[in-house]
Amino acid sequence: MEILYLIIFFILGTILGTIYTIIGLRLPNNEKIFAKRECKRCNHDLSFIDLIPLVSYIINRGRCKYCRGKIDILFPYMEFFTGLLFTVAYYSFGFSYQLLIALGMISLLMTVVVSDLTYLIIPDEILIITAIYFIIIQFLDLGLKGVFNQILSGVFLFIVMYTVMLIGNKVLKKESLGGGDIKMMFVFGLILDPLLGTLSIFLGSLFALPMSLYLMKRNNEKVIPFGPFLLIAFVFIYFTKITPEGLMKLLGL
Repeated sequence: MEILYLIIFFILGTILGTIYTIIGLRLPNNEKIFAKRECKRCNHDLSFIDLIPLVSYIINRGRCKYCRGKIDILFPYMEFFTGLLFTVAYYSFGFSYQLLIALGMISLLMTVVVSDLTYLIIPDEILIITAIYFIIIQFLDLGLKGVFNQILSGVFLFIVMYTVMLIGNKVLKKESLGGGDIKMMFVFGLILDPLLGTLSIFLGSLFALPMSLYLMKRNNEKVIPFGPFLLIAFVFIYFTKITPEGLMKLLGL
């Protein structure tokens, strides 16, 4: 039965991975999210059979069935990794409120990866929906007092990130962080306490450093999407199940 659940969560993840990719590509352009999908080359409407996550891509060898043009490889990548992360989430947390939180975090991660890497935008709609979702889950799990404490944590992390932006702007004499990155820290605070939330900023910066250096050297690219790296740190901290007490002990404090 356990294996069956793992398979179900993988399949569910691949299906939602397609949806998150579409949202990440269309929402920043104010396009209809649920409009028909068609081949960008031949404009042929794609049927359900043409859009089976991973399967259709593999069967058609990465090409449109009608014009044989190459299919954007972003879709199978997103489908596979979303399915993989959903499977890991179920394996790690089982059926619990923590699983619902983990699935919400993965959904936010995959959508923002597409929108931020493609357009350098984190749409407010995504953050608002995720924040409401987290508040509902936390209310069911922790009660009103617990939700209030998490909202305070969110406000604290928002202020911390806003302060980081002000310092960065002054030092670099240009915009150092996007507004979406700052707003997203409020969402982090709905799940993490202030200490772990601050750790996510540090880890996100650490994860982003190699990619930043590579892009600056290769393409002289000075604008780096920070959101995906913050979210990777967010998910990493949650999945490792580290606690503030464990972190303090690790730091020898």
